[in-house]
Amino acid sequence: MDVSVVHHPGGIAEVTVAGRLNMVTASALREVIQGQIGDNHPRIAIDLSRVVFLDSSGLGALIAGLKSTRQAGGDLRLVQPAEQAQLVLELTNMNTVLQSFDTVADAYPSA
Repeated sequence: MDVSVVHHPGGIAEVTVAGRLNMVTASALREVIQGQIGDNHPRIAIDLSRVVFLDSSGLGALIAGLKSTRQAGGDLRLVQPAEQAQLVLELTNMNTVLQSFDTVADAYPSA
């Protein structure tokens, strides 16, 4: 899994994840999310357009990130989940909890 971060105005961090988001890599994503919150970027957009596989551990990392960002006064939103990731979100009904958007600007329009 590769992760990159781009900062946007308004305390928004765009975290792009590429590869497999599974039990092996989920802890790395959790650390990135916590790091962004610690750096005063509690509004996080996770770009999942390049994720080829998402399992329950990866989903757990996203949910933990959502909880952490909200506790810090922010939010976690998804951007362009790839087909397999979107399927997992729908099958687990997590698409109702983790909001998905086409772009970071759509996810955080007021920024």
